[in-house]
Amino acid sequence: MDERCKEIIWKQFGAAIDALENAIIACPDETWGSDDIKPDFWYMVYHTLFWLDYYLSDNPSEYVPPSPFTLAEADPAGVLPDRVYTKAEMLSFLAIGRANSRRLIANMTEERGARLVQLSRVAIPTSELVLYTMRHIQHHTGQLNFLLRQRHDIGSRWTFGSKVGLKD
Repeated sequence: MDERCKEIIWKQFGAAIDALENAIIACPDETWGSDDIKPDFWYMVYHTLFWLDYYLSDNPSEYVPPSPFTLAEADPAGVLPDRVYTKAEMLSFLAIGRANSRRLIANMTEERGARLVQLSRVAIPTSELVLYTMRHIQHHTGQLNFLLRQRHDIGSRWTFGSKVGLKD
């Protein structure tokens, strides 16, 4: 995969991560852990970050999230974490996801992009999984911004491209 293509993909993938970060930061504390929003704001953030880290890990079948997170999110029974994760914990998890996705895109080759990743019910090429993951981030970031606009008349600003370059 040529360097220009990697830069373009990262610019937009990184922008999706930056937009999620903006929504996390913009969320008022009273909304972050509120029980009167379903799904919970913090949980939607956690869900998005968990799957970002999982999908782009080197081997999803052996994936273990960083502490204090658990594999409960992958449980088909819909088990929720045993506590509300803090913004600081989520921002740390986001930084891990940003670094891992940036590294994956920077090191993408034609061979790696074509390599199939086995998920629970489907095998998908790594290059397609990168785009799928970006759409997943954007989907939930849109929901989070909608909640912020509805409840507080605030939203995060539009993110044109990643604030961090591929090689920075």
